[in-house]
Amino acid sequence: MIRTPLCDLVGIEYPVFQGGMAWIADGKLAAAVSEGGGLGIIAAGNAPGDYVREQIHIAKSLTEKPFGVNIMLMSPFVEEVARVVAEEQVAVVTTGAGNPSKYMALWKEAGVKVIPVVASVAMARLMTRLGASALIAEGGESGGHVGELTTMVLVPQVCDVTPLPVIAAGGIADGRGVAAAFMLGACGVQMGTRFLSAEECSIHPEYKNRILKATDLCTMVTGKKTGHPVRSLRTNFPREYAKAEFGGVDEATLDEMAAGRLRLAVEEGDLEKGCFLSGQVAAMVKKVQPAAEIVREVMEGAEPILKGATQWVK
Repeated sequence: MIRTPLCDLVGIEYPVFQGGMAWIADGKLAAAVSEGGGLGIIAAGNAPGDYVREQIHIAKSLTEKPFGVNIMLMSPFVEEVARVVAEEQVAVVTTGAGNPSKYMALWKEAGVKVIPVVASVAMARLMTRLGASALIAEGGESGGHVGELTTMVLVPQVCDVTPLPVIAAGGIADGRGVAAAFMLGACGVQMGTRFLSAEECSIHPEYKNRILKATDLCTMVTGKKTGHPVRSLRTNFPREYAKAEFGGVDEATLDEMAAGRLRLAVEEGDLEKGCFLSGQVAAMVKKVQPAAEIVREVMEGAEPILKGATQWVK
């Protein structure tokens, strides 16, 4: 089975991270991925510190293996969540939607490995200088908050400017995607949308069903006008939001429109008012299966493709 320096860095069997999906990636899902040999990640999202601590305790009750917490730096609770993960001494913190430099010393002093998500070469250079343990280079194919560059373009450029291990994210759902990521210079992958179909993922059945029925053109990006683009399934709400966004509606009103929409999708499966975050790769997700099986399946799929290659690990 494929093993890379990333496995030794964070203490995992397979170089697979589960993406930190807000209101979706809870302690139960994270523990299942970690038990399966990957790195499960709890998503803090816009949740307060007490919620994050509760999910950390749930994960600790279900696995003794390493897991992480993803912190969205735009969250109004970012300060308290940053302290919680240091106090709980989780193995890894991944970050998104911002610059984590303000908190890196706190986490590193607590023995937490800091692995930021980067969407540009400039951010990769900055995080390398500030002492990150590794980098997640995430292309715009991914679900949720996205950048401009595709995974194919971003990953090799990030690999060229940092000596750190690079994890590729965005548009990866099977062994072919893993092999491609390694050939671009990455030594691990992060998958979010693929884990929406995990048995341990507690999203509403309608959400899961929409992922399983997705097509290649099933997603769209909204929020570019506000500077916070988000990729989701093409349902009623993002279509209405797009009309408002390019119809002259002010940013404050747009923010108000978007509030709570993800939770409506996750908890209620509301096809009219909910926002169903998803990457473009949803069309490749075809079945519900245990998280551990997903981890093994993608790695086993990559192995024969990479067989015989000698220079694919950075």
